Amino acid sequence: MKAIILSAGRGSRLLPLTETRPKCLLAIGDTTILGRQLDTLEAGGVTEVVVVTGFMAALVEEEVAKRSGPMTVSTFYNPFYQIADNLASCWMVRDFMDSDFLLINGDTLFEAQLLKGVLSSPHVLPVQVTIDRKDAYDSDDMKVQLDGTRLAAIGKALPAEKADAESIGMLRFTGEGPAIYRAKLEQMMRTPEGVSNWFLKAIDAIANTTGQVGTFSIEGKRWNEVDTVEDYEGIDAHFRQP
Repeated sequence: MKAIILSAGRGSRLLPLTETRPKCLLAIGDTTILGRQLDTLEAGGVTEVVVVTGFMAALVEEEVAKRSGPMTVSTFYNPFYQIADNLASCWMVRDFMDSDFLLINGDTLFEAQLLKGVLSSPHVLPVQVTIDRKDAYDSDDMKVQLDGTRLAAIGKALPAEKADAESIGMLRFTGEGPAIYRAKLEQMMRTPEGVSNWFLKAIDAIANTTGQVGTFSIEGKRWNEVDTVEDYEGIDAHFRQP
């Protein structure tokens, strides 16, 4: 299994913490957010990872170069990270999507048991969004509307009253999933608004047109999204352990 980590952004909502480093390199325990992600993926059996970089890419490249484990890790620089959203980052590494892979936000921390569950979940549909549930959702949540276990809609603009869950920022593509996603990326990037779209808009479009997007709930498992200083300060103590 491969993985793509989207880490091109600066993380401006984390300023001043991201004044001199991208948010994926913020310290966590004895490593960084990216380091913790890579360690967990390697321990989970992922064999190859590409990290999409942008802001202060050289620092991320240095972090990756220090690794010496069995998992192959490379970087891919997105020179348009300041003017394009992460749909463009996905489009740039579409050639890497030639077999089963995970797509992960660069600010999502996840425990080993969560990853294990995602990797071992049944291959019911070719595209799978990892979800969690809580009592209420706000405008900043990547909200999900379900039709059984199928994904009916996804987006921050989805009305809270229609939300059944939220995306944690980890997707799995299997079987025809990589080809389906590549085709949608190609189609959307050929539109005037393509560069301004977020990568999950492509997932929403696939769900609406094909119904081939499923979900997998990881309720009860540890994960953290790091968007703000408050998020960073509130990172689960589990992730801060060596």
